[in-house]
Amino acid sequence: MPKPRKFRISDEAVFETILQMCTAAWPDETVRPEDIAMTLHPEEWQALTRRIRLAVKQLAEAGHVQILRKGKPADPDDFKGVYRLQIAESFWGPTPATPPTAPAE
Repeated sequence: MPKPRKFRISDEAVFETILQMCTAAWPDETVRPEDIAMTLHPEEWQALTRRIRLAVKQLAEAGHVQILRKGKPADPDDFKGVYRLQIAESFWGPTPATPPTAPAE
């Protein structure tokens, strides 16, 4: 049996792919981590799942993505099993709570 070939994918490529796929799916869809791995390296995507999980945790802690378990937000420090991703509202930047008003004259 031939040895599997080693491949290198930069951390930046992992982060960018996660964010691109989540923003493309937003607001109606979520993204499976397996789909992200298959996008990065279709032949050996299973080897990337742990790395994607770590990147997702970092992005969630930074407020860029939201981790979902059973359709509900999950704690980035304590999520297990099957999960999905969506872009976090905070990713788009702060939005004013009320529209600015003109100063009184």
